[in-house]
Amino acid sequence: MFKYFDTVRQRDPAARSGLEIALTYPGVHALAAHRLAHHLHARLRLKTLARFVSHLGRFFTGIEIHPGATIGRNVFIDHGMGIVIGETAVVEEGCTLYQGVTLGGTGKARGKRHPTLRRGVVVGCGAAVLGDITLGENVKVGAGSVVVRDVPDNCTVVGIPARVVGVD
Repeated sequence: MFKYFDTVRQRDPAARSGLEIALTYPGVHALAAHRLAHHLHARLRLKTLARFVSHLGRFFTGIEIHPGATIGRNVFIDHGMGIVIGETAVVEEGCTLYQGVTLGGTGKARGKRHPTLRRGVVVGCGAAVLGDITLGENVKVGAGSVVVRDVPDNCTVVGIPARVVGVD
């Protein structure tokens, strides 16, 4: 947990201390609740209890993460109110999500129906990444964009629907 505080300090210049992070960062609280809910859901198969823990996390933080979602290490949620992460979403190590991001599905299909974010993806506020698509490593999604197709590594996408506007 304390190593995670280093992640917050690296990505948020407003973070002043470990105590401040532990007490006042809803992204930290939401991810902690998710770790417990995911363990209950995936390992212990206590799905109703997992959903209840997830619900409590959403109630206290405004961040909704389904217990079935897979969230990697060093993921940073900044100003997370309104974030929604669906059941089959995968968010790999080092990603950053800002306020109002949706990692959602596009229908009622069963199986993998939510996006996969590879390492280092940054999703700007209000953006929606929808369906069983993959955003490659180090992709940047502009605020308010709607991504409905795969995006290759090291690209920046913006717009509705999102299109590549830069390659790093």
